Amino acid sequence: MNILITGAAGFIGSHICEHFIKKGNRVIGVDNYDDFYPSGFKDLNLSGIISNPAFQFYKADIRDEQSLTGIFNKEKIDLVIHLAAKAGVRPSIEHITTYYDVNVNGSIVLMETMRKFDVKKMLFASSSSVYGNNPKVPFSETDRVDDPISPYASTKKSGELLCHVYTHLYGFHITCLRFFTVFGPRQRPDLAIHKFTRLIDQGKPIPFFGDGNTARDYTYIDDIVNGISCAAEKISGYHIYNLGESRTITLKQLVATIERLVGKEAILNRLPMQQGDVNITFSDISKAKAEIGYQPTFDLETGLSNFVNWYQAHKAQLYK
Repeated sequence: MNILITGAAGFIGSHICEHFIKKGNRVIGVDNYDDFYPSGFKDLNLSGIISNPAFQFYKADIRDEQSLTGIFNKEKIDLVIHLAAKAGVRPSIEHITTYYDVNVNGSIVLMETMRKFDVKKMLFASSSSVYGNNPKVPFSETDRVDDPISPYASTKKSGELLCHVYTHLYGFHITCLRFFTVFGPRQRPDLAIHKFTRLIDQGKPIPFFGDGNTARDYTYIDDIVNGISCAAEKISGYHIYNLGESRTITLKQLVATIERLVGKEAILNRLPMQQGDVNITFSDISKAKAEIGYQPTFDLETGLSNFVNWYQAHKAQLYK
């Protein structure tokens, strides 16, 4: 199978590329090397596959119709895994126009290109942020998601709706996957686990928002890869699935665990809760288990240990 993966040089994207190559597929990676964080991280992410004959990489922006048309002209594509997006809840508040341009308009350009070339199967990366401050936990796919509290979350909800439209109007088969706080080796440097590990290791203060009782359903990258792989095997019609661990940990517990693994005490810079941040994320994964065979296996401590080991091995290269 020939699989086009947008956001291929990112944290999740690079792991997905490796997985599908190992399964014997040809992978076409697309990434615009957005300057949200240094390009050296993306170079490292792709270093294990960039020379693999089963991998073809294109530096391109999903908003660029001409570039996408050229790629679809050259490559016979069976499946699209759409991960590319402007990421981050807090930055989206400062850059609403850009977030909508990339996450919504970019998705439209991609799906229109797919329609032109009669490519009708897609996995769409959504987010647990669509649930907002849902008072009911754990979050279920049947819950109402009409109250996002950040522009980023609203772009992901908009993306899900676009996927439904293309399924209804043009016979696409699209599965939307709501990721819950993904972590592991190669995690983006702006995300809490990576940022906390680096700052604690360097003896610098970490931003500690609120009283430490906010909680997240942290999902290890290998489990996300497993969920995407399971979903890819059963694409038919329009579906939404949560991909999480269905366990939560508070901010206080997270910091304490990282302190233990790094072997240093954190210096806390206590700050008020930030706009756009939710109080808790907690996934009900019973639907994904029953319908696509999703089975998460990693516990937080093992996953954090793997991340810290990766960070220690690459910090000299990434933080010169």
